[in-house]
Amino acid sequence: MQSLLLLLPDFSLILLGAGLRRRLVPDGAFWAGVERLVYFILFPALLFNAMAGADLDPGKALPLFLAGLGVMVAGFVLGWLGRPLMGLDAIGFASRLQCAYRFNTYIGIAVAGKLHGAAGVAMMGALCGAMVPFANIMAVGMLARHGQGGLLRELMRNPLVLATLAGLAVNLSGVALAEPFQFFLKRLGDAAVALGLLAVGSALRWGEAGGRWAGSAWLVSVKLMLLPALAWALGRQFGLAGIAFDTLVMFAALPSASSAYILAMRMGGDGPGVAWLISVTTLLAVASLTFWLQLL
Repeated sequence: MQSLLLLLPDFSLILLGAGLRRRLVPDGAFWAGVERLVYFILFPALLFNAMAGADLDPGKALPLFLAGLGVMVAGFVLGWLGRPLMGLDAIGFASRLQCAYRFNTYIGIAVAGKLHGAAGVAMMGALCGAMVPFANIMAVGMLARHGQGGLLRELMRNPLVLATLAGLAVNLSGVALAEPFQFFLKRLGDAAVALGLLAVGSALRWGEAGGRWAGSAWLVSVKLMLLPALAWALGRQFGLAGIAFDTLVMFAALPSASSAYILAMRMGGDGPGVAWLISVTTLLAVASLTFWLQLL
């Protein structure tokens, strides 16, 4: 119950976003504007500020990043192994495969902040920021083979990648940000979490899943149960402990990212099927994240 209560405020924001979209603010243009604001301004500001001020010890950060990358590659491979179960064409499979390894950074930051405060936000932000380029390489690479768009162009214009790299550059340069600018970025970052979770709720979609149910169930199981279990084993293998270990397991247990739907639609993929999987993993994550938090 304590673990569930820890998650309840954040998932309540997601449900509130879903309710607002369906009852009070049904205007799709409004929510599209909120998503763009979060994706291009607020969340990059949060990631930049977290990376610029983080205590980056390569000896401690490298094992976490390698374990995180191992988790994502495992998700890709496990998702690929389930292809015979899905009954989809090449572009449909490439679209949905994202849901086996992409992660919802908004929920990750919120949960990390609840668990470990500012230190948790910085570590989850650093891990997610470091993994975003790899997630995009895998997703865009698969979709570019069967759909439309190019890998380099997608990476070059991804605001999360750019913000992470810029924050890392400032951190390594040793330049201290002016205090008013730090407060400005902090205000933007504070808004990012709440609006991001509302946007996640507004993006929940239901309808026909498409393909075979066995394939969808396999992808959901990989994302919510198999990857966190693998992360637990990898974390022990890499000698992680404390905040780093908790961050890795929570990172692996996050539901699929709503950006997977945006990418699938932009590159001519199966948007409705991806939206269905994102919705299911987001709602089931209430139970699965409670389970993993309880074990931690």
